[in-house]
Amino acid sequence: MHDRNTRANDAGQGSLPGPDDVLRQELPNQAIVLARESFAASSVNLLVNLSTGSLDDPLEKSGLADLTASALTRGTHRRTFQEIYEILEAQGAMLSVGVGAHSTILTAKGLAEDTESMLELISDVLFEPTFPEGEVELLRGQKLTALAIRDEETRAVAQQAFNDLAYEDHPYRVPSDGFRETVVPLVSGDLRNFHERTYGPQNMIIVVVGAIQRQNAADLVAKHLGGWENTHQKPRADLPPTKPLKARVRRDAFLAGKVQSDIIIGVPGPRRKDQDYLPAALGNSALGRFGMMGRIGEVVREQAGLAYYAYSSVVGGLGPGPWQVMAGVNPANLERAIDLILQELRHVFSDGITAQELADNQANFIGRLPLRLESNMGVASALMHIERYGLGLDYYRRFAQEISAVRLEDVHRALKAYLNPDRVAIGVAGPTGKGD
Repeated sequence: MHDRNTRANDAGQGSLPGPDDVLRQELPNQAIVLARESFAASSVNLLVNLSTGSLDDPLEKSGLADLTASALTRGTHRRTFQEIYEILEAQGAMLSVGVGAHSTILTAKGLAEDTESMLELISDVLFEPTFPEGEVELLRGQKLTALAIRDEETRAVAQQAFNDLAYEDHPYRVPSDGFRETVVPLVSGDLRNFHERTYGPQNMIIVVVGAIQRQNAADLVAKHLGGWENTHQKPRADLPPTKPLKARVRRDAFLAGKVQSDIIIGVPGPRRKDQDYLPAALGNSALGRFGMMGRIGEVVREQAGLAYYAYSSVVGGLGPGPWQVMAGVNPANLERAIDLILQELRHVFSDGITAQELADNQANFIGRLPLRLESNMGVASALMHIERYGLGLDYYRRFAQEISAVRLEDVHRALKAYLNPDRVAIGVAGPTGKGD
């Protein structure tokens, strides 16, 4: 294992970002900028992470953060939607906005020579969006169509059934795009109020990677984003704890006419900052990621032939994101597939994984790291990751050592802490099911 890990680390070490080639600078408004040079192409990638997301939605207005983010580029005090579109078209640039529970993220890419123009446009849509009524109405209609489609998708409905059980009375129960009944009433004034209340430089992170000198990039970011202030922006309250599951619970959602049933089985998992996260990630990989989707894929899909797909995932975000197994099956195979998944959970809960499985997954984690950092966007995302979670600029330089240091007993401890098959939530959606 040591030789394999060392070779993988040595092969990619020279390209890994670190303190010597990443500039980290605090702006006058306490926002953080990270910049790294890469002259292999003439482009620049930018990421802007804002500390506003669906956790800031009032429950009765779930989906407000999502609609607000989508409307940022639909017009400002200086530019119409059409003018913003024409600027991006003329430069061959792109600008998109996405929302999660904790954050709103702007993603931009363009030529290095247009870096300042992109930052000026980003500052415009962040500082002075007008949320024109016609554009908001159009976007709301599109969101409602997307929600109607989502609510007929077996996988999405199974996920919501799982969330209702695993995150009872917790903000993570509510999807970031909200529900139809909460999105229908939203109007421009709601978006303006949300923007005024939650958008600002508090905990803002800006990452620039590409064909521009690091200090020049930081200076341009400071020029266009460093003066942003919002006295209305308040710190978000801490997340409440999740309620531990005391028994196995199940909810079936019946969708007539479907030819597939989807299954979600799991629990709230560790946060990214938790000591158990890396052991859990390695254990999860053995359970349902590695090779042909680990033990779950081997038993449920390959051997029994019961699933169209079957794998597991551990989110590990700022809060206790889900650690769950997902599978799509023929409705006739539903109960047998659930039984096999629970059987595998019972095996790893009782016996853990083998030393060989740990070694294989450690080598896989280390070996694939350079591939994740091949593109400017991959590097930008990696830098955003280490800043959000306070991992340190040298994190990717010591990644191989951190992964190699995880012991078998660490993985077993994480599996036992979370994946008790008698205390999991099961969400099912499809044309059949046995119910609670």
